[in-house]
Amino acid sequence: MTRVLITNDDGIDAPGLLALADAATRAGYDVTVAAPAEQSSGSSASIMAVETDGRIAVDRRTLGELDVPAFAVHGGPGLIAMIAARGAFGEAPDLVLSGINHGANVGRAILHSGTVGAALTGALNGAWAMAVSLDVGMNPETFAWPTAAVAALRLVPELLSVERGTSWNVNVPNRADHRGIREASLAPFGIVQMAVAEKEDRFVRLAVEELPNIAVDDSDAAHLAEGWVTVTGIDSVTQRPIGRALS
Repeated sequence: MTRVLITNDDGIDAPGLLALADAATRAGYDVTVAAPAEQSSGSSASIMAVETDGRIAVDRRTLGELDVPAFAVHGGPGLIAMIAARGAFGEAPDLVLSGINHGANVGRAILHSGTVGAALTGALNGAWAMAVSLDVGMNPETFAWPTAAVAALRLVPELLSVERGTSWNVNVPNRADHRGIREASLAPFGIVQMAVAEKEDRFVRLAVEELPNIAVDDSDAAHLAEGWVTVTGIDSVTQRPIGRALS
């Protein structure tokens, strides 16, 4: 049976995590949940943690009616994916599912996402991996968590059919239905960005703001806005030739 680690960056109590774990359990996978004890959005693939005497606190948890091992970890999702690969929660997972994130993760700005960071770390350590995000926008009234979970689990068999170490980034429209699934390129940046809202000598206050324009036609941001589930294959670190002699 395929061993699946479910994690996220929104924290152990996030509804998207529960929806994804429930869907994976119903699909017959051997599920273990390990997620940050607290909100860890924007942590990328960081392996920082709260330690006491070199120990990272891990608390057993119960997730609703789900009968699966669940752990609240006092560290970020990248760390969780890394230590899971080394046996922290039992046998190393075959598949890392990270999400369902509260908000889209599109464009090259996914570099900063803890949801994506966990998937990339899982893949780097030999698992198949998928980051899953729900495009809720800035002021959502409803949340289509089940729709996103079904879309993600529909993609899992295809992901498992390719080589280990493959990671996909998946975004789902926040609606009960969608137009289908499309492979998409990464937008030049994303659909939201951080801005400096206020600064003084001793502090800086940040704010999240939406970007004014939809990205290029073939991008994940554009297809997602049109109602498609988007899938993008991503790598954690790639090498680029410098292309010139160095003195």
